[in-house]
Amino acid sequence: MYDELLESYNYNLPQELIANEPIMPKSSAKLLVYRRDTDTIIHSSFGDFFSFIPKDSLIVLNDTKVIKARIFGNKTSGGKIELLYHNALDDHYFKVQIKGRVKIGDEILLPDNAKVIIKDCLDNGIRIVEFYKDNKIADKNIVLQMLNKFGCMPLPPYIKRKSSVGDEMAYQSVFAQNLGAIAAPTASLHFSDEDLQKIKLLNHCFVTLHIGAGTFFNIQTDNIKDHKMHSEAFFISQDSKYKIDNSDNVLCIGTTACRCVEYYARSKQTSGDCDIFLNPFNKPIKTKYLLTNFHLPKSSLIMLVSAFIGIQKTLEIYQDAIKNKYRFYSYGDGMLIL
Repeated sequence: MYDELLESYNYNLPQELIANEPIMPKSSAKLLVYRRDTDTIIHSSFGDFFSFIPKDSLIVLNDTKVIKARIFGNKTSGGKIELLYHNALDDHYFKVQIKGRVKIGDEILLPDNAKVIIKDCLDNGIRIVEFYKDNKIADKNIVLQMLNKFGCMPLPPYIKRKSSVGDEMAYQSVFAQNLGAIAAPTASLHFSDEDLQKIKLLNHCFVTLHIGAGTFFNIQTDNIKDHKMHSEAFFISQDSKYKIDNSDNVLCIGTTACRCVEYYARSKQTSGDCDIFLNPFNKPIKTKYLLTNFHLPKSSLIMLVSAFIGIQKTLEIYQDAIKNKYRFYSYGDGMLIL
């Protein structure tokens, strides 16, 4: 079938439409609204977002907080090395992604009298490492303190510039609470502090899904049904569980909030590792509406959008967005599916 083929999720995007900087004010970002009941597109802006929310909706937001996960160091030989922190395996071993050649036993010198020792080498540049501070092995809390001190915001690979001080606020949602992500829940970046006050007056809840680097990994299988999804830690409070259970009109802010809700709807687990792969062959059963950005070709995220409206309609809408000069990807404009 057409929808099974990875190539079916491809499209051509002009490079100039990739957003390298956030737009300010946030309310000026474009918002494409697609109404499924009438098969119509409305071109609007985020300043009007709240006027489109259907009555009796439960707004679900992901309150994960992005770690300053990108760090730069040097080999003992002097060569520069870039590391992307992924997560803690336990209190002594950590998973990182490294650009540059390293082997087991190599040391990477970091700022502030810190260092990393390579313990194992996995695929995709993933390495198992130990962190040291002042020649003492560092536990998770110390590592997070180190990252906060000399790490940089982990901008997505398609943003071709170094992160700035401004990104420390711009690449973080205004309701970020729980530290653990290495990528932002990008649909959430559209909301200002003023918007958060509006949300608090509406029926809403928060879930936590810590977005990992797997969100940027390419799908390697020609048939999407053969793709094995990466997993990400999640948590749903009892209050949020109750609200989700008792709502028929769930509006998820972003694909990660959606994946969290849909994993819970199937498993009834409120914490653990979420590895759900939403696509036209695994459609949402709880989420009714979705706010999301415009996603990379052949990515699991464009497949998630296709789970709501099909790949042909998704590509049709994307072409309309390209025609109307919408900005794409993490710092780009948004799409509301109703």
